[in-house]
Amino acid sequence: MSDVLDAYPQLLRGAWITVQLTVYGSALALVLALVFGLAGTSRHGAVRALNRVYVEFFRGTATLVLMYWMFYALPLVGFRFTPIAAAVLSLGLNIGAYGAEVVRGAVNAVPRAQYEAAVALNFTPWQRTLRVTLPQAVALMLPPFGNLLIELMKGTALVSLITIGDLTFRAQQVRSSTGETTATFLVILVVYFVIAQVLQLAVRYAERRVDRMLGRRPARREAAPPPVASGVGAVKG
Repeated sequence: MSDVLDAYPQLLRGAWITVQLTVYGSALALVLALVFGLAGTSRHGAVRALNRVYVEFFRGTATLVLMYWMFYALPLVGFRFTPIAAAVLSLGLNIGAYGAEVVRGAVNAVPRAQYEAAVALNFTPWQRTLRVTLPQAVALMLPPFGNLLIELMKGTALVSLITIGDLTFRAQQVRSSTGETTATFLVILVVYFVIAQVLQLAVRYAERRVDRMLGRRPARREAAPPPVASGVGAVKG
């Protein structure tokens, strides 16, 4: 165990790569989820068809196969990606497909009366989306988005198979050099758990902020001063 702990700088470098991949992949997944999720609520059939094609294809494709395709197969036809780019694209495209369904469901779950009120106020479609629909839908999106974020983080363990020195890759190197299999994977098990908890706390903080913005949670108030004693028991002159 001591040999594994002595190799902590190597594991920390791998953990930093894992965090970077999680941030980049989740940013791409969020953009794709919003774009294709809103497309799924469009009145135009062609736009909704784009949503279905994207969601059904990437939701039904394994992330590892996408990584292999982008890193090993596409260079054969002239498209080359760095290992990091291939990993981020694969993770983002896959998780973004699940996120698009979350966005579509959240937008459709906003009460119809809210939409009708925005129409009565003569809001443009863009204003209805930004000022009425999305703010309320975001509150519904955040809990499932938190789950998808953790799934994306766990999916980064696959990038070691396309030569990226993430946490799992570094753990394999430490295991090979020390011969400590159980201790090595116990350490990275704890590290992955800690990263997941940090992500979950960040999502819960975002949930509280959104609830306060929507008036669903009272804002924090400063402690009230002690009450002033009444004059009932005042000394008579």
